[in-house]
Amino acid sequence: MHAHERAAQVWSVLALAARNRQILTYDILSQLVGVPARGFAHILDHIQRYCLQQRLPPLTILVVNGATGLPGKGFFAERNIPRHQAKVFNYDWLKHGAPTPDDLAEAMEVARRDR
Repeated sequence: MHAHERAAQVWSVLALAARNRQILTYDILSQLVGVPARGFAHILDHIQRYCLQQRLPPLTILVVNGATGLPGKGFFAERNIPRHQAKVFNYDWLKHGAPTPDDLAEAMEVARRDR
């Protein structure tokens, strides 16, 4: 499975977590979707880029390191973590709908072109 396809699956898990006002560790997310915790950087980057380009709250801010309670090194969308986690919780992700794998792949392609 390609990263953009896996990102579409992870999106649904994160949208549900947001609706339930839950923070997920990399280990918990790993158990939920069957990806090793160290394998999320590229997958979450698809979602982060899509959110930035669509001017959505940073959905990937809900995935944190269990020891620090903070997103991993690859998260760059925002600095005030608690404030933006609250924005993610308050956003209506179900109304927005889930992006397709192609939408997420395109977000990465746009990011590559803009470098």
